Amino acid sequence: MPQVGIVMGSDSDIPVMAKAARILDKLGVSYDMRIISAHREPDAFFAYAKGAEEAGYKVIIAGAGMAAHLPGMCAAIFPLPVIGVPMKTTALGGRDSLYSIVQMPSGIPVATVAIDGAENAGILAAKILAVGDPELLQRLKKHSAEMKEAVELKDARLQGAGFEAYMKG
Repeated sequence: MPQVGIVMGSDSDIPVMAKAARILDKLGVSYDMRIISAHREPDAFFAYAKGAEEAGYKVIIAGAGMAAHLPGMCAAIFPLPVIGVPMKTTALGGRDSLYSIVQMPSGIPVATVAIDGAENAGILAAKILAVGDPELLQRLKKHSAEMKEAVELKDARLQGAGFEAYMKG
């Protein structure tokens, strides 16, 4: 049974939202990914949001661009955490999406990550779940240690090779 629902309004969002799926895969967190438009198919959207708790979801990651109603509407219906991923848009560079998601009315919170920040949304979902899952917490700690080691290796390479050699690869 999936613990995280990943939902987006368009297939054009898949390259960004796949980052959430990849990190959840790495951390061993089950998820289900869907394309559901809150505006174009409201009945399907309401069925999804109303059934998410019964489906076993503990967190929903919702990506949306432009008017970006999907995360907020999920939060209005789903009683557990919703993480919004604002999509970069051509008109306003994603600021429209960001403002739509982050400016929710009192009582309807949406945890919001950076524009196109789906990887962080996946990590945040895992951290929420890790509150009650010591094994997942250990996997998150391992992931953090791996990121630290990667930076240390890059710095050692830079220090050993110098800037010009580092840039050449």
